[in-house]
Amino acid sequence: MTGFLDSPSRVAEPFWEAVTGWGLSPRRDGGTFATLVPPEGDACLRVQVTGDGSVGAHLDLHVKGFSGVEVCRSPAGIVFCLVGWDGEAVRPGPSAHGSVVDQLCLDIPEAVFERECEFWSRVTGWAVRATDRPEFRFLERPAGMGIRLLLQRVGGERAGVHVDFAAGDVDAEVGRHVGLGAVVVREVPGEWTTLRDPVGREYCVTARSPHSS
Repeated sequence: MTGFLDSPSRVAEPFWEAVTGWGLSPRRDGGTFATLVPPEGDACLRVQVTGDGSVGAHLDLHVKGFSGVEVCRSPAGIVFCLVGWDGEAVRPGPSAHGSVVDQLCLDIPEAVFERECEFWSRVTGWAVRATDRPEFRFLERPAGMGIRLLLQRVGGERAGVHVDFAAGDVDAEVGRHVGLGAVVVREVPGEWTTLRDPVGREYCVTARSPHSS
């Protein structure tokens, strides 16, 4: 599984290089795509210039023996792609700052939450697990999977996707992100902080251990 940061331009890419500590690969497909490459482990986060003004994130599911790209939509309306698998099997480790890109969080409206959890479990073949907060569940990822899939019950009618960092020291990590150009949106003390990147995309820094399974 790979996360994608969808942006109208390349403006936010230096920010994401800095907060992840990962380098940007050469561009491909006419400059539309590039990969954030960790110093160790396999890549699990990419960037895409959409050209239509939209800002957000989506995920790709990599399928053994598959070629091409198939764009799909979940029952809740979350867009994802089926693409080929190149054998990625090594999870990146934490950066020198003690953080790592940890999860893709699917923000799912209350009315379709149960159906959406079942959908993603059946698509991936991964078991749904509860957490200590009733609004969250996660899919139990296989060993070596770079990022985890978290499912969050939210208000409203629109589903979405955002990136979560895991950090040993949330306050220090949030301060580092703010120094690089992020803006704090809200805080849940002791658990997570929501920020916006330079193009307005929301993401979170959480208190999960960067070594968590």
